[in-house]
Amino acid sequence: MERIPTSPPVIKPLDPSAERPMWSVMIPVYNCAQFLAETLESVMAQNIPAAYMQIEVVDDASSDADVEELVKRIGQDRIKYYRQPVNVGSLRNFETCINRAQGHLVHILHGDDRVVEGYYLAIEKLFKQYPEAGAAFCRHQIIDEDGKVLRISRFLEMQKNGLLDNWLLRIGKCQRLQYVSITVKRVVFEKLGGFYGRTYGEDWEMWVRIAKHFPVAYTPKVLAEYRKHTNSISAAKIVTGEYLADIAALINIIQNHIPPEHQEEIRKEAQKNFAHYGMGVANLLWRTSQNKAYVKANLKEIFKLHIDNSLCVKAAKIYVKMMINRH
Repeated sequence: MERIPTSPPVIKPLDPSAERPMWSVMIPVYNCAQFLAETLESVMAQNIPAAYMQIEVVDDASSDADVEELVKRIGQDRIKYYRQPVNVGSLRNFETCINRAQGHLVHILHGDDRVVEGYYLAIEKLFKQYPEAGAAFCRHQIIDEDGKVLRISRFLEMQKNGLLDNWLLRIGKCQRLQYVSITVKRVVFEKLGGFYGRTYGEDWEMWVRIAKHFPVAYTPKVLAEYRKHTNSISAAKIVTGEYLADIAALINIIQNHIPPEHQEEIRKEAQKNFAHYGMGVANLLWRTSQNKAYVKANLKEIFKLHIDNSLCVKAAKIYVKMMINRH
C-alpha cells in the first residue's frame, strides 16, 4: 500500500440500520504527547455522553511516550485508543480515523490542537439549521507551544451563521481554515474519499473538493485552536521550502474542482497568494534562524509559483539583510 495515496482512499459506508452516535471525534497522533493532554481535556470538558459522541485516539506508532497510558489516565474509559501496528504516515492515519469513525459527524482533531467550549453544540446546530450542508466550520485562533493565543484567523467569512456564498471560488484561491475548525458528515467522506496526494496542504484540496459537491455552513464564533510548533509536519516542510512545492502540485489538482471558466483566474490568484505568503515565511525564517540555506530554498520555490514587482523588492531586501547579517 502506498504511504502517500495517489487517489482519494475509499471510506467504507456503515450499516444504515446500525445504532450510531451523532459524533465521532477522531484524534490522530504521532509524537505529540506533550500537547495531547490539553487536546483530550478540551474535548472531555464539553461533557457530551458516550452514547452521543465517540472519542478515539488513533496513534501512528508514536515513540515519544506511552500514549495509551496517557489516554487511559485522562480519558478513563471515555476515550478509546487504537495504535497502528507500524507507522503508516499522516494520510493513512487520517484514512484509518475516518474508517473507524462510527458517528454521523466526523471531527478530525489533531493531537496538538484544542477545541473551545461550545464547539460541538455550535457546529451541530449549523447542521440542523442547514441539513443540506456537507461540512460546517467556525473561525479559529492560533496558539503557540505554551497555549498562548498568537492571533485570530484573518478570515472572517461572514458576520453571522449561514451557508457560504461562492465558497468554491473563495476556498479555491487559498487555504482559509484548519482541520480543528471543520466537521464533515461521514457520508461526504464516503462519497468523496479521504485525503491524498501531499502531506502538506492535503486538507486544502479536501475542503475544495467538498465545496464542489456540497454547501458548507459557517459560524463566525472562534471555537477552535490551531497550534503552531516546531515539531509539526508543516514546520519540517516550511524550513526547506518543500511546502511550496506541495502547494504548487495541489493548485494543479484543485483545478479539477473549479468550473472551467474560472480555472485560469483561480490558478493565478492561488499562485500569487501562496507566493506572497511564502515571502512572509522567508522573512520570518531569517529573523528566527538566520539560516541562509533555508531562506534561499524558500525564495527559489516562491519564484516558481509567481513573480511580481512587490515580491522582487521584498526578496532583494532579504538578500541585503543576509549579506550584512542583520535580522
